[in-house]
Amino acid sequence: MTMNYFRGFLLFLCIVFTLTYDDLSYNKDAYQSHTYPGTVYGAENAVDGNTATCMRTDFIGFNSPDKRMWWKVDLGGEYNIYSVNILFKNYDGYELRQRGRFAGFSLYISNDGDIESSFLCYKDGPELPLLNFSTTCITSGRYVIFYNERLDGVSYPPGYEVSGSVLMELCEVVINGCKMPQVYGTNCDMVCPNNCRYNTCNIQNGDCFECKPGWTGTVCDMVCDGGWYGINCTQRCIGHCLNNVVCNHVTGLCDGSCAAGWKGYQCERGKIFNKQNK
Repeated sequence: MTMNYFRGFLLFLCIVFTLTYDDLSYNKDAYQSHTYPGTVYGAENAVDGNTATCMRTDFIGFNSPDKRMWWKVDLGGEYNIYSVNILFKNYDGYELRQRGRFAGFSLYISNDGDIESSFLCYKDGPELPLLNFSTTCITSGRYVIFYNERLDGVSYPPGYEVSGSVLMELCEVVINGCKMPQVYGTNCDMVCPNNCRYNTCNIQNGDCFECKPGWTGTVCDMVCDGGWYGINCTQRCIGHCLNNVVCNHVTGLCDGSCAAGWKGYQCERGKIFNKQNK
């Protein structure tokens, strides 16, 4: 089997649209929470294009000191993602056991590699997963994180392996998307709208996931309503701009000058005189 055979095979098994997307994860930097003793089970094995080499964590489960595990790949930049394909380790005659070991896993997409600030792409369960797994995950991000756990005191569905013999073994992970920045479409040849935050957008229809500061709308083509500014137009202008002009919809600053009696970065400091304080 050639080094890239499985990666091509996974793409063939996916729906036709996936065939035109790029492989974002091949030979990228990968990391894992802990490794089974030895030198042949590193995280990089899951993105080397060779199905005979697999990453492997140490045991997790009720009779093990480790209850959680994670594996992640750094794509090297923020890309538009379409799908995630995983080939789990199988052993002849032990398919159900293997499916029970991997059952309950989660997939996260992150910009900083931290699960806490990640987007949950997929949560498995309660049925056992296939060992050749694929899911559509239309979002953008830099890190793809595989996570699983077997916690003490938790009742898991039938078929889940829970004892200290639970190993996580990923033989190949393929992230499908667009390698070029700021593009979308089945051929990755259409340009995302100008005001999409991080220059990323929905890989199918070009809608922005978020807008750059000062813009709103599905494709971020509308400025904030008067008196509002910033990301998602959620910040209210302080006011006190000269001639009652509203603040800049991007920065919140008064583009001209401050009204009489006001000063500061956003014209926020001053004293208003009225009959009560004369």
